[in-house]
Parts: sequence; C-alpha cells; structure tokens
Amino acid sequence: MYSETTQRRRTAKALKTVQAIVFLGLGGWCVLAPEMVETLSLREEYRHLSPTSTLLMQCFGAQAVLVGCLTLLARFTAQTFLVFGLLASVPFFIFNAWFVWVSEMFTGLMLLDFAGNVSFLAIGFVGWQLMRNETVPV
Repeated sequence: MYSETTQRRRTAKALKTVQAIVFLGLGGWCVLAPEMVETLSLREEYRHLSPTSTLLMQCFGAQAVLVGCLTLLARFTAQTFLVFGLLASVPFFIFNAWFVWVSEMFTGLMLLDFAGNVSFLAIGFVGWQLMRNETVPV
C-alpha cells in the first residue's frame, strides 16, 4: 500500500511524536502537580515541599513541556534524531545514575525517568536509521 520510503518516514514521525508525548506528559505532571512529583520522586530526607521547591519543580517541568512542544512541531532529519536522541540523552543518564544510585536522593519511582531516557535513546537510534538516507525531514 505504502512505499518503503513512505513507511519509514511515517514510522520516524510516529517515533518523534511518542518522544514529544513523553516530554509533555512528564513535564506537564511537574507543572500541574509539583508537590506530588516531589513527594513521589524524592526520598523523605530530601523533600522540602516548600514554595521554592514547588517553583523549581514547575520550572523543570516547563522546560520539559517546551522541549515536547518543539519536538512535536519541529521537522527532524537523521542528524536531529542522532544528536537529540543519542548524544543529548547522555547527560540525563548521568543525572539518573548519580541521583538514584550514588547520592540516593531519588526514590525508585525515578526509574520512570530512566525508562523515558532509554526510550529517547532508542527513538534516536531507530529514527536515525530510518532517516539516514532521506533528504526531507519529517
């Protein structure tokens, strides 16, 4: 029904949309329910539940919503998938490893964030593979 090129492009666009939804969902959660996110994600000894920690959680979430919007609206090339999905995800893995396993500030629920980062890595690799011979972005 669809050519192989069209199918690859549709799959890449769907992956980009999934990536945007993860950013929008988790970021929106931080913006709309910052106290819940702080309570569920930080170990008790690190929880402040103060106006300042609420503000910081909402700022963190707003940045994720911004990235989700840009991801949803931007046109991705193979290079975009490669840089955004593969290279840009590395600092997030370092963040997760440090704060979950080394400093132990986060609860196990932060493994959801780790799973999201794994999805970004996978989407970046698969998107790059799908788009590497394409000249028109999706």
